[in-house]
Amino acid sequence: MKNQPSKITLAWFACLSMLGFLATDMYLPAFATIQEEFGTTQSLIGLSLSIFLLGMALGQLIYGPLSDRIGRIKVLIGGMTLFSVASVLCAFAPNVEMFLVARFAQALGACSATVIWQAVVVDRYEGKVSERVFATIMPLVALSPALAPLAGAMLEGQFGWRSIFVSLVGFGAVLAIMSLKETESAPTAKNHEKVFVQLKKDYKQILSSKKFIGNMLIFAACSAAFFAYLTGSPFIMGAMGYSGADIGLSYAPQTVGFIIGGYGCRSLLAKYESKKILPWLLTLFFTTVAMMFLISLSTSPTSIWPILLPFCFLAVANGAIYPIVVSQALSEFKNCSATAAGLLNFMQTMVCVAASALVSAFTAYGLITVTTAMFVAGFIAIIGFTLVVQARREIPQDAQTA
Repeated sequence: MKNQPSKITLAWFACLSMLGFLATDMYLPAFATIQEEFGTTQSLIGLSLSIFLLGMALGQLIYGPLSDRIGRIKVLIGGMTLFSVASVLCAFAPNVEMFLVARFAQALGACSATVIWQAVVVDRYEGKVSERVFATIMPLVALSPALAPLAGAMLEGQFGWRSIFVSLVGFGAVLAIMSLKETESAPTAKNHEKVFVQLKKDYKQILSSKKFIGNMLIFAACSAAFFAYLTGSPFIMGAMGYSGADIGLSYAPQTVGFIIGGYGCRSLLAKYESKKILPWLLTLFFTTVAMMFLISLSTSPTSIWPILLPFCFLAVANGAIYPIVVSQALSEFKNCSATAAGLLNFMQTMVCVAASALVSAFTAYGLITVTTAMFVAGFIAIIGFTLVVQARREIPQDAQTA
C-alpha cells in the first residue's frame, strides 16, 4: 500500500473521473445544430443522451469484473481506445442512426474510467488516505457539468459541433498515455476459476455486506435528490419566467456548494473519524430536503431563491458525503474492488435514472413533484445509515467469532 498519491497520479484520477461528464455534457449546446444538420427530430437527438447514460450504467458491470481478472491498466487502455474510436465515429457520423450507435459505444468506453479510478484508489490506499483521495477528486467532478457545456459552446462557435468530439478523441488519447505510465494495482494472484463462478462469489460477497448496501443507499439517495432537482428545475424556473441564461446561471451556486463540501470534508477528515462526521452531514442533507418539501407544500414561490438556497446547502452536504460513503462502501473488497465499484455505480446510476424519470413523468405538478422525490430520498438515506450503523456493531462480534 502506498501512503500518498503523487500529483501526477492525482491528475490522472481527476481526468478519469471527469471523462464521463465531459462526454455527457460538452455537446449539449449543439443539440439544435446537430438536429438541423442531420434533418432529424428533437426526440432522436435527446435519445443520444439517454443512450449514453444507459451505456455508462451497463458498461460498469462489465469493466469491474474484467479488470479484477486481467488488470486495471490493460482494461483501461482498451476502454480509452474504444472511447477514442467511438468519438471519431461521432465526429464523422453521416446520419443520426450512426451517431446514436457511436454514442452508445462511446459510453461503453468512457465508463471504464469511472470504475477503474475508484478501484485503483481502493487498491492502493487505506482508511483516511483513501477517504482524503476521494475527497480531493470528487469535488472536481462537480466542475465538469458546469464547464463542459461552456467548452462545447466555444468549440461549436469556432469550429462547428464535430470539433467537440474531435477534442474528446484527444482527451481519450492523453488518458491512455497517462495510464501506461501508472503501475498495475490489481491483486497479483491469478484467478483460474471460471468467470461466472468467480463473479457469482464476488457478487454474493458484495451484496451480503450491510456496510456496502447501507453506503450504497446513502450514495444513491443523495444523488437521486440531486438529479430530481436538476431534472425538474428547468421546467419550474421556466414557469416562473426565468430565461434560459438565468436557468444556466442558477447551477453555479450549487456547483460551488458541492466543491466547498468536498474540500471541507477533506479538511475535517484530517481531524475526525468519518463515522463521527457522517451523521452530521446526513442531518444537513435531510434538513434541506425536508425544508424544500415544506416550502413547496405551504407556499407557491414566484422566485427560485426560497428553493435554491436550501438546495445549495444540500450540495454542500452531498459534496462531503460522497467521498466518505464511496470509500466505505468499497473498503472491504480489496480482492474485487473494481467489481464492487462497478456494482456501486450501476445501482447509484439506476436509482438516479428512476428519480429523474419519475420527475419527468409528473412535471405537470411542478415543484411539489421535485421536492416529494427529494423528501423520499431523504428517508432512503436514513435507511442506508441504519444499515451502516448495524454493520459497525457486528464487526466486534465477527472478530470474536474469528
